[in-house]
Amino acid sequence: MQINISTRHGHLSTQTQEKISDKVTKLTRFHERLSSMMVTIDLENEERPGVEIQVTAEKARRFVASDVSANLMGSVDAVIHKLEQQLKKHKEKLTNHRGRRAGGESEPDEAP
Repeated sequence: MQINISTRHGHLSTQTQEKISDKVTKLTRFHERLSSMMVTIDLENEERPGVEIQVTAEKARRFVASDVSANLMGSVDAVIHKLEQQLKKHKEKLTNHRGRRAGGESEPDEAP
């Protein structure tokens, strides 16, 4: 999986980039076939940094989430939470589409 971290209007330390990369890598728990992640950090307004993450998965649409908050790592956490929700919803649609019933319901038995 390829992870690209880019910064607009500023620079991030290597340590901060590694922390962000570690957090983003955890998204593979929700989808096995993630192919690339693009993380964009906007530091134009230093008091409220913006974070956008685009995730590309094989045989799926692109997942995108963004957030702006007072704390950079808080924004990263919020964006990752949004992406987790998108990936879970996508996976639920796939499993329901393939004939499994939601909630574990089974077919009614026929009475002889």
